[in-house]
Amino acid sequence: MSKLQYKRLLVKFSGEAVAGKESQGIDPKILNNMANSVKLCKNLGTEISIVIGGGNLFRGEKLSKAGMDRVAGDHMGMLATVMNGIALRDALERTGVKTRVMSAIPISGLVEHYDRRIAIQLLNDGFVVIFTAGTGNPFFTTDTAGCLRAIETESNIMLKATKVDGVFSADPEKEKDAEFFEELNFNDAIYKNLKFMDATALTLARDYNLPLKVYNLSLNNALHDIALGKRIGTLIS
Repeated sequence: MSKLQYKRLLVKFSGEAVAGKESQGIDPKILNNMANSVKLCKNLGTEISIVIGGGNLFRGEKLSKAGMDRVAGDHMGMLATVMNGIALRDALERTGVKTRVMSAIPISGLVEHYDRRIAIQLLNDGFVVIFTAGTGNPFFTTDTAGCLRAIETESNIMLKATKVDGVFSADPEKEKDAEFFEELNFNDAIYKNLKFMDATALTLARDYNLPLKVYNLSLNNALHDIALGKRIGTLIS
């Protein structure tokens, strides 16, 4: 078996990615692709946790600009991530992967309340653990939640799955001449304001020496290959 570069990984999937080509909702094919990529990586002997967004179902920030209370909107967004987490758990379990969903806000009867010690024990026991409801607090993104959970569970790296091949100097879908960065240090990523992740998340990762990898969700076997140390996407360290 090839040698693992990263034993314990946290993967951040955006809510928008779950919607696939649609602007809203859940695309079962995308969920199945996510589940299969996680299973393939898990078969290497890795320990995987996941943070999932909720933008495919509800975006509190957008509605707050239209007059909705921001805190109320963010709470609704947290519930959307729980819905996505339950859907992804179903897809993973159908592939034979043991999975648990934890929420930062208590929702008895549907998912477990987040407990760091239990989460680490589940990872050690071979479960995939899906973290939902962000940090449990308004005003914090799921990127920040991903960095926080990765640090708390002593993950070796946090991966962010996107629709592009990594980090660019500008939006590559709008700027054909956008420069691709294969590697970045945290300070450059923050000061250049590259907008692939919010500054709070980047600062947290920098302060706790958590490497980040941004990669294209549509790449076949990407999680598997990243775990083995192959040069895919952009590494921020």
